[in-house]
Amino acid sequence: MIRVEQPRDLLQQVGRSLGATEWMAISQERINQFAQASEDHQWIHVDPERAAKGPFGDCIAHGYLILSLANKFLPELLLVKTYSLGLNYGCDKIRFPNSVKVAQRIRGVGELISGEAKPGSVQVVVRIVVEIEDEERPACVVDTISRFYD
Repeated sequence: MIRVEQPRDLLQQVGRSLGATEWMAISQERINQFAQASEDHQWIHVDPERAAKGPFGDCIAHGYLILSLANKFLPELLLVKTYSLGLNYGCDKIRFPNSVKVAQRIRGVGELISGEAKPGSVQVVVRIVVEIEDEERPACVVDTISRFYD
């Protein structure tokens, strides 16, 4: 984790690794809740019996569920102590190279890849790689864009 006092201090941290978060398990309950929220009830996510016979051998998490966890991982990787407002400004280069099966554990690994001073704020791009425990390929790679206002 990188800890800085103010948003402008992030500019000196560009290129640094942010380390890794703790592992977390992806439960069927979390997948079902995401299916409800997103209205994506495809059987590969929510029907364990059918999914067991499908191409993945189990239910898998929605790609967008895994992407949404970048919002959980980011403050575990990067701490700005003093700022008035933080905004999710968007994402670039989102990829889903691997699927996360029920009960697998994932974590976020981060790198601060760019930073830019903006009027009253600093905009940073943090690459988050969502690793799956004991898997070679990650579940998701995303460049998140955040603004921290003074």
